[in-house]
Amino acid sequence: MKTPTLPPCTHTPKPYTGPSADEVLAVRKQFLNPAIFHYYKKPIMIVEGKGQWLFDEKGRRYLDGFGGIVTVSVGHCHPHVVAAANAQNEIIQHTTTIYLHPNIALYARDLAAKMPGELKVVYFTNSGSEANDLALLMARACTGNYDLIALRNGYHGGSQSTMGLTSHSTWKFNVPHSFGVQHAMMPDTYRGIYGKDDPEAGRKYADDVKSLIQFGSSGQIAGFIAESIQGVGGSVVFPDGYLKRAYEHVRAAGGVCIADEVQAGFGRTGTHFWGFETQGVIPDIVTMAKGIGNGCPLGAVVTTPQIAKALASRIHFNTFGGNPVVCAQGRAVLEVIEREKLQANSLKIGNYLKAGFNKLAEKHSLIGEVRGLGLMLGVELVKDRKTKEPAKDECAFVFESARDLGLLIGKGGLFGNTLRIKPPMCITQADADFMLEVLDAALTAV
Repeated sequence: MKTPTLPPCTHTPKPYTGPSADEVLAVRKQFLNPAIFHYYKKPIMIVEGKGQWLFDEKGRRYLDGFGGIVTVSVGHCHPHVVAAANAQNEIIQHTTTIYLHPNIALYARDLAAKMPGELKVVYFTNSGSEANDLALLMARACTGNYDLIALRNGYHGGSQSTMGLTSHSTWKFNVPHSFGVQHAMMPDTYRGIYGKDDPEAGRKYADDVKSLIQFGSSGQIAGFIAESIQGVGGSVVFPDGYLKRAYEHVRAAGGVCIADEVQAGFGRTGTHFWGFETQGVIPDIVTMAKGIGNGCPLGAVVTTPQIAKALASRIHFNTFGGNPVVCAQGRAVLEVIEREKLQANSLKIGNYLKAGFNKLAEKHSLIGEVRGLGLMLGVELVKDRKTKEPAKDECAFVFESARDLGLLIGKGGLFGNTLRIKPPMCITQADADFMLEVLDAALTAV
């Protein structure tokens, strides 16, 4: 098989003159958090990015198929986004919300304009973990209830309260905030008890939420939180009707519905701007981060005026949330998504990639399922399609081989056997062809 060739790129990276990758790794091991993991057996050092491309310290170019964990939405160092941040940096970098500044107000207005229904009140944070933490506070404050329901195999952040929501042991410590949180059955039509051949799968999975409310709590709950498409969990897409039915159960029990859009939002699904819209629902609270700012520390919670009133009984303040620089950058991201029609590109290239992955599945029995929407895709690898035994080692091999061939992707899922394909939304069909060629070669090598 011919070695895949990277599509052409007009960008020339700047010469790198800093410490070597080995020196950086040694310093990192000595001074950084020892729990930080790194991808690849031999860690890669990325020193520059442009568009969909990444460059290591030696100038080697890679296609970014993971978007810095779905963070780089409009492309690395997009000139419009960089210009907006630089211009604000030259005027004033920080002024807290106790003073007026146009950036936070105008950005909140523009972000709220993207939301359906009564979702018009915006709180800015510094991360997705912080956004989800605030959403939990809102749910409990406005309902007067405490219990929460999340999904098995979900991931909502690294703070104590969001770890309490997370059920994947890899990402969770035994935190006290797990008390009061119950985990509903994951609506996975590939590995779950209700499959794609069951037209009532969405309703049946949602009825597990009802059971938890009836038998696992007092009958009244504060809220229900779910990623609109599971990210770390392996790009799991819910069956039709799942969120609509689950939301009905939650609201009947006095709870509010929280949509975690940290990975699925901002046009990535292609068909809709927000992932929850693919299920035909409107949440009470929406959290977002990662792609919201194309790499800057920015997150947000958007809710209704009625729920916001519950927090207005006390002072709510965030020193850095909504500072002028990140608001300038976030607003520029919205402008680029619209101007360059990146949601439409996500649909076009996402459908092209998904069709290509399904074609690869005809050739490689290692592929158990191809799933996802737009440019939030997952390819689950199995040793046997009948038993669905996870092909974890084979997934790691394909992951490493792709890097060697010039493609950087992610991996995840409950068993670590799913390839996660979530590139910047600016990728082209030529990039998609290269991605398919690389994965074909890597799967063939297995």
